[in-house]
Amino acid sequence: MTTSYSLPETEAVLTGEELFASGDGDRLELVKGKPSPMTPTGYLHGLTESTLGSKLKMFVDQNGSGKVMVGEVGIYTGRNPDTVRAADILFISNRRMSRVKSTGYLDVAPELVVEIISPGDRWCDIVDKLDEYFSIGVQNVWLVDPRHKQVFVYTSPTEATRFSGEQTITGGDVLPGFETRVLELFE
Repeated sequence: MTTSYSLPETEAVLTGEELFASGDGDRLELVKGKPSPMTPTGYLHGLTESTLGSKLKMFVDQNGSGKVMVGEVGIYTGRNPDTVRAADILFISNRRMSRVKSTGYLDVAPELVVEIISPGDRWCDIVDKLDEYFSIGVQNVWLVDPRHKQVFVYTSPTEATRFSGEQTITGGDVLPGFETRVLELFE
């Protein structure tokens, strides 16, 4: 089945605002002004996103520290030309949220981005996203691998700690007091 998009197929460079206004941004990212299609996720991705998103939201709602968002939330990681990445899950503090000016995609970096690996993801694309997230001020990126039931917690584009099984992931400085066992994400 072929999906068609109403976005122009020319060499024109799109802005994030144009992508958002087009209504076609649900399954696209924008990379240096060019639409980049995303493959629909599988059910393991969806289950993992729902489970971890719920845990984070419950914790954040209890302490009122900010907002948790799920479902391919657009974040500007570059401007002129625009790059908009779609995060599976993110946490943004009230302080940072108060600085958001856009009515479309986030124009302020969240503190935490969670990317859930899908079978079709290419490592070079994941590395690009890590670099972009940290370059705009994201403090932690959690790379979740449902297939191997593990989580990599990145504190920089090159520094990560791997967690699996009974090990516990904490929110560190970003979400003090949050913790979950890795196995709970994949039950």
